[in-house]
Amino acid sequence: MSYTFALAGNQNSGKTTLFNVLTGSNQHVGNWPGVTVEQKTGVLLHHHHGDSAHYGAPSLFGRHRMQEAGNNDVTIVDLPGIYSLSPYSMEEIVSRNYITLEKPDLVINIVDATNLERNLYLTLQLLELGTPMVIALNMMDEVRLHGDVIHTDILSERLGVPVVAICARKGEGVDELVRLAMAEAEKHHVPPTLDLCGGALHKALHTITHLVEPKAKAKGLNPRYAATKVLEGDEPMQELLALDEDELHIIGEILTELERTCGMERAAVMADARYTFIETLLDKAYIRAKSGDSAEETPSDRIDRVLTHPVLAIPMFLCAMLLVFWVTFGPFGTWVSDGFSALLDAGMGAIAAWLERAQVASWMQDLLVNGVFTGVGAVLSFMPTIVILFMSLSILEDSGYMARAAFLMDKPLRRLGLNGRSFIPMIMGFGCTVPAVMAARSMSGRRDRRFTILLTPFMSCGAKVPVYALFAKAFFHEHTLLVMCCLYVLGILMAIVAGLVLKRVLFHGDAAPFIMELPAYRLPTPRNVLRNMWDKAKDFVQRAFTVIFVATVVVWFLQSFTPHLTPAATVPESMLGLLAGAIAPIFAPLGFGSVEASTAVITGMMAKESVVSTLAVMAGVDMESAAMVTALQGVFPTMASVCSFLTFVLLYMPCVAAFAAMCRELESRRWAVLAMLGQTGVAWVTAFVVYHVALLMGV
Repeated sequence: MSYTFALAGNQNSGKTTLFNVLTGSNQHVGNWPGVTVEQKTGVLLHHHHGDSAHYGAPSLFGRHRMQEAGNNDVTIVDLPGIYSLSPYSMEEIVSRNYITLEKPDLVINIVDATNLERNLYLTLQLLELGTPMVIALNMMDEVRLHGDVIHTDILSERLGVPVVAICARKGEGVDELVRLAMAEAEKHHVPPTLDLCGGALHKALHTITHLVEPKAKAKGLNPRYAATKVLEGDEPMQELLALDEDELHIIGEILTELERTCGMERAAVMADARYTFIETLLDKAYIRAKSGDSAEETPSDRIDRVLTHPVLAIPMFLCAMLLVFWVTFGPFGTWVSDGFSALLDAGMGAIAAWLERAQVASWMQDLLVNGVFTGVGAVLSFMPTIVILFMSLSILEDSGYMARAAFLMDKPLRRLGLNGRSFIPMIMGFGCTVPAVMAARSMSGRRDRRFTILLTPFMSCGAKVPVYALFAKAFFHEHTLLVMCCLYVLGILMAIVAGLVLKRVLFHGDAAPFIMELPAYRLPTPRNVLRNMWDKAKDFVQRAFTVIFVATVVVWFLQSFTPHLTPAATVPESMLGLLAGAIAPIFAPLGFGSVEASTAVITGMMAKESVVSTLAVMAGVDMESAAMVTALQGVFPTMASVCSFLTFVLLYMPCVAAFAAMCRELESRRWAVLAMLGQTGVAWVTAFVVYHVALLMGV
């Protein structure tokens, strides 16, 4: 038999961590809400120890290769985190639609054991679906650390489904969880209908259930679940059931009587019933270490007194980011980067010498040495910088501090017409624009989502770091850290300016209210930090040997041959020279109207790292040599032109992958094209201003 298990739970409850353990995937894990923005699918991995099957944590950098019979029987789907089955954001819609319409064989409900009351609210709604379910109480190590006790047997008895204590980060309890999940799926155990309410609410819910039962069954829905959603005023459910006017009128009369009897709104009546049930349940199943412990100040509370202080919070956040840049671009980062570059140069030099000894054709040597090795090697030499940067950011994220940063940024972002949730995609934009744009799905409305997507590309992505590092070494060797900080700050400032303009022109009104649970502070786990470092390094290498490889070969070919496919004596005679020469006048007012600079800008549209590889290929010299500095100084004769070029690269349209993501997430190719054109226009104007101001200042 083949089964599909869906992982469902609140945001930041550990779903993706468990998904990685079960499937051997290396999905991104972060200690902040909203990391998973789309459903991810994997296959349950297991291997055998003796006679018993063992399900456990896979190796860090990949899935087990010990494929056993039946290993492909279970598909695991990691759904975005949700707080209820009433959809308000795209991620909630994804999760709800999958569970209700795709009908997985079993739902594994991941519950944060340190916050049972809130997490069990979603659990009660999932039980209403009538889908086989197992509850995984995650983070039990923290519960035990506090001296609390949770009786899983009592929870299981009252809820009518198996409850397993686990710690996904350490792999504890995962074997038992999988065993019970398989058993529940095989016998297709439907959870019993819980009696959460009595009196007027029970009567109203019972009546509506009978009323909608025929249409609910026709749609494959549990009638009790459908009735509950209708009672709560869930419009998507009403549309799905296609209730006619008479039915809506009867339901309206029932709910009016319910509100009159209970003295509160219909949705509040249901919520009150659920929380009352949860409170009664936890009175018996949850024993705290001390009476009144819930009011005791936690370590996270004590840390937050400092890190979220009204006066100190913003300066401390800026200091934290400055520390990240100092580690990445300061003495340590420079030492690691220089050492790696030396090894890379030695390796490529050895291969070039071997090609010459083997008397390989001269054109092939030229392609490999001056094309591929120079272009790809130029990009790879900056891999340590990328890895160190994301190691630092991963530590801040895994600790829970980034969630506080989103909270701190709520007030400033509201001046732009956004809220603190927009900070999450924006901070992700410093890594890569593609997942950052996708993360905007967590926004509660189309206005906020589109507004956030349009501003996110102004955040300087990691692919631009090699460009900054190259120019910093060549022109600002003594002030690398300052130049890096200025570029990142400029991107943020331009996002603010663009936000103020867009608020006045397109996005009138205020953002939706911002509510986000702050996760507990945790020591960053080496596994998560190393996984994130590995992901970035792997992505960087893949891009170097795919997109960048193709770009360098194309640039070498266009630079080496004329339109008649004869060897080009000079660059202006080549196909590349003719093409770049045609567009060079566009950049002449910005101070870099050369063939080399124009070509670098064009190839940068495929991937920003291509700017470095293109300049290296066209110069035909080693990246670390003095000749490269001389070549760059020939292309950019003044410091004003250098500043202008860096500004343009910082701000102009992101890569084609980001453009594709924007088309999908904006739900409009027209919006995406206008966004690209608008951002490139902003880049041109800003670079023009920077260039001419620098000239006036005598730079």
